[in-house]
Amino acid sequence: MTEVKINSGICGFSTVVKVEKKAGKKFAVTVSSECEMVQKLGAEMPELEFMDAFKRITDNPVYVRASVCLKHVSCPVPSGVLKVLEVEAGLAVPKDVHMEFIKEDD
Repeated sequence: MTEVKINSGICGFSTVVKVEKKAGKKFAVTVSSECEMVQKLGAEMPELEFMDAFKRITDNPVYVRASVCLKHVSCPVPSGVLKVLEVEAGLAVPKDVHMEFIKEDD
């Protein structure tokens, strides 16, 4: 099982995503979040398939469900779900992701 904690930023919500390989090319997905919209996203995608890691954003089941469940288009949770899938599937190594705003001097 692979697990990641996502701190979404200004909204203040944190999310834990767990992905566990099951039979064949199936992966169980568990999403725990303080955000009701992310909870709904997790409930609507309890399972992913190996090939979902390769699907384009417009065809990817994570982003398709996110477009229905989430109001904030820049929410990092969908990307986090796919990163966890990649690691659990052996397609990537676990490496933290970080975004940092650069402030210019006035």
